[in-house]
Amino acid sequence: MRFTDRDEAGRLLAAALPQFRGRPGTLVLGLARGGVPVAAAAAEALRLPFDVLLVRKLGIPGHEETAFGALAWSAGRVVRVLNRPLVARLLEVGVRQSELDRVESIERAELECRAAAYPGPRPVLAGSTVILVDDGLATGATMRAGLEAVRAAGAATVVVGVPVASLEAGTALEELADAVFFLHLPGQFRAVGSYYRTFAQIQDHDVVRLLGARPA
Repeated sequence: MRFTDRDEAGRLLAAALPQFRGRPGTLVLGLARGGVPVAAAAAEALRLPFDVLLVRKLGIPGHEETAFGALAWSAGRVVRVLNRPLVARLLEVGVRQSELDRVESIERAELECRAAAYPGPRPVLAGSTVILVDDGLATGATMRAGLEAVRAAGAATVVVGVPVASLEAGTALEELADAVFFLHLPGQFRAVGSYYRTFAQIQDHDVVRLLGARPA
């Protein structure tokens, strides 16, 4: 299964979530940055408000595509999620704690920079049903951080909606979210971009444009 682009993936995701169409007290949050255009398209089809959830993956030094954890920004605070068994293995094979700390310091600074740059204010999540959207999940680390962040902000119900995910990530999130919706769970997961015909990198100005285009 391949999606034309993130917009199409968002519309197809919305078609799988008809029970949320126009539902009061519900909003769609796209994980920055790749999940934002998916969330924008899904929210438009579902007639729901949408916003951005700031997240940053903590990549293993030298193997940055593999996450040992993630950070998320919500309600003015940073939530950190670590894959502690993986961190323990990394330390056993010679990765220094100082290297991991440096990765976190860099990503935390980037997260705070984006929090200041993206137009707000961020919506109040307390008591809401939140649909968390990304363009795809490999390890699921950023989505887990996002889930914990919106729980900490008081969301009453947290739903995960993603076009494509690995079996590992999907199984883990089923235990954490109130509901999960995946359009594609391939048995042998490849890079998220391989499931899209067009998968350009989303830049900060793309996120700012989508946020600025929201209905008043």
